[in-house]
Amino acid sequence: MLPLPSRYAVPLALAAATIACAVFPVLHWGLWITLPLLLIALWDVVQHRHTLRRNYPLIARARWLSEDLRPFVRSYFVESDLEGRPYNHDERALIYARAKNQLDAHPMGTELDVYSDEYRWLGHSIVPNADVPEHWRLTIGGPDCNKPYSSALLNISAMSFGSLSARAIAALNKGAKLGDFAHDTGEGSISRYHRIHGGDLIWELGSGYFGCRDANGRFDPGRFAEQAQSDQVKMVEIKLSQGAKPGHGGMLPGAKVTPEIAEARGVPIGRDVISPAAHPEFSTPIQLLEFISKLRDLSGGKPVGVKLCVGQPHEVLAFTKAILATGIAPDFIVVDGAEGGTGAAPLELTNSVGMPLREGLIWVRNALVGTGLKDRIKIGASGKVHSGAGMAEMFGLGADWCNAARAFMFALGCVQSMQCHTDRCPTGVATQVPWRQQGLVVEDKAQRVASFQNHTIHALREIVIAMGLENPWQITPMDMRERLNSARADPVDRIYPFIANRALLEGPEGTPLARQWAAASANTFRRVG
Repeated sequence: MLPLPSRYAVPLALAAATIACAVFPVLHWGLWITLPLLLIALWDVVQHRHTLRRNYPLIARARWLSEDLRPFVRSYFVESDLEGRPYNHDERALIYARAKNQLDAHPMGTELDVYSDEYRWLGHSIVPNADVPEHWRLTIGGPDCNKPYSSALLNISAMSFGSLSARAIAALNKGAKLGDFAHDTGEGSISRYHRIHGGDLIWELGSGYFGCRDANGRFDPGRFAEQAQSDQVKMVEIKLSQGAKPGHGGMLPGAKVTPEIAEARGVPIGRDVISPAAHPEFSTPIQLLEFISKLRDLSGGKPVGVKLCVGQPHEVLAFTKAILATGIAPDFIVVDGAEGGTGAAPLELTNSVGMPLREGLIWVRNALVGTGLKDRIKIGASGKVHSGAGMAEMFGLGADWCNAARAFMFALGCVQSMQCHTDRCPTGVATQVPWRQQGLVVEDKAQRVASFQNHTIHALREIVIAMGLENPWQITPMDMRERLNSARADPVDRIYPFIANRALLEGPEGTPLARQWAAASANTFRRVG
């Protein structure tokens, strides 16, 4: 007889050990170990789904174990402080320190290579201004809004109940209440956990109109008005697209539609919920503005705006042309970058679709400044914002305030285990499994959420002082420099185009936006000409 292949050595050894344990009474305890392993090995041999397990019973399972452990091993033992993605160790450590009120200083100088393109900087002044205000607030609301909102400069970005756990939502909202900043609901609507602590809410409406939909999934004005007129709801945000999965709807499997999620979203318990890629209520720029006006009236005059990741640049210009044509304007536009995060998204969309925040923010800024609309419409920036320096850059590119999502998840205790889409989040932040949520103590994490926001705003103030300015809105592209190579660094306004006020109205052909301006129409989002 030919010898059995060596790949069966482990099952054969287990079989021998099991027999020995069964024969010798002193070894009976060993059956608790050898017998289950032997049964697993035998199952691997007879199953048909996995070739590796069939060819290499039991030992092939080390591959799956290694896959499961790989993110943790890489994060804790392999990566340098600056290599991790989407957030590296230094970025996470900064957030954790600020959330815990710990020292956030860094020894021995920067770890960045200041002569490589990874380094960019803000210009400080010889005469810092120590007399800047302790706090800034931003009034959001145009002339058609009779209930403007006094907003903080850093708010919690859109994350839905369902993507995040009940305890995570409650902790975020309590943190917002403690720190006097706003909490965006995400498109999953307003749940009981958003309301329990009374923190300011920005209600996000996606294409599924959760919380204000009829039985057919269409917009229900009565249900919207009932929720939007709540004193806790300060603004309404229409989600056109998001950075991590622009132009993509979604499906919430029925198994995840618990009674609490069904209550918040206004959908049947246990049934699949489909969110279309496009909004059913509008399809042209003018129709979108009419919908904005309708929501503003139904909410009692609260600020209403849109959130988008820029995709086709001419569509932004079509939107501004429609504003000029109708006189209707949103109160704000939130620009989401392609680097933004989500609980789950198709990899191709995450990696290959959508404009990064920097370019998208500049484009929206140019569209509003070029049409003379910037003073009327505020711009929010969202996409991997986590520090005072990052906020300062966004202000320099045209933002009026910033939103952050994953940074606040870290403040809650997220360890970037990359399990958001599996319902196996080890920290209880992004899971609906009750026992996994037990470790997240709302009162403790709420304090950390408020602390992170407060320290980050303080860091922004320190930068404004160092630059010799009065407020962050005075930061300009000329104040920021970026490396092109090891021998040259230019001001940002020499790298990206920043057009002058009303330039698109007075001479669009002389601007870098001329081609896209000619392709834009107030009557359609399609390219014309």
